[in-house]
Amino acid sequence: MLRDPFADEKFEPDLMWFIGAFNVYDREETRGKELEVYDPNDKSDRAELIKKYSLNLGCLSYRHKLLLVDVLAEKLSEENYDFQALFDIDESEATSWPRGEWYELDDPRGFLRDVYSLAQEIWRDDLLKASLEDKSTW
Repeated sequence: MLRDPFADEKFEPDLMWFIGAFNVYDREETRGKELEVYDPNDKSDRAELIKKYSLNLGCLSYRHKLLLVDVLAEKLSEENYDFQALFDIDESEATSWPRGEWYELDDPRGFLRDVYSLAQEIWRDDLLKASLEDKSTW
C-alpha cells in the first residue's frame, strides 16, 4: 500500500496537494509576500505559480504523482465538479490565501486544467515510469 509521505497511513490522492502550497496562514510575512506578486487569474502568472509551487512536490514519489494526476483527470472529466469549492475557506479553518483573487478565481476549473497540462509535461518521466508498473503492488 502506498503510504502518505507525512503520516503513517494510506495515501489518499487529493486535489489539495496541488493548491495547498498557496496557503499562507501563519506565513504571511514569508510565503505570503512571495505569492502576493502573482495574479492567479493571469495566464503567465498562473503557469509560474503552478510550476514553482503546485508541482514542486519533492516529498512525493513518482507513484504518488501518478495517483494525483489520475484523480485530477477524473475530476476534470466530471462536468459539474465544483473546483471553486477547493478554494473556499471555512471560517473555522486555519487557512488563508495570499490575495483576494484566490477566494474567487475567474476560472478555477481552468486553473486545475493548467495544473494537469503542466504536470503531464513536467512530471512526464515520473508518470511514464509509474504507469508501467502494476498499481496493485503498491
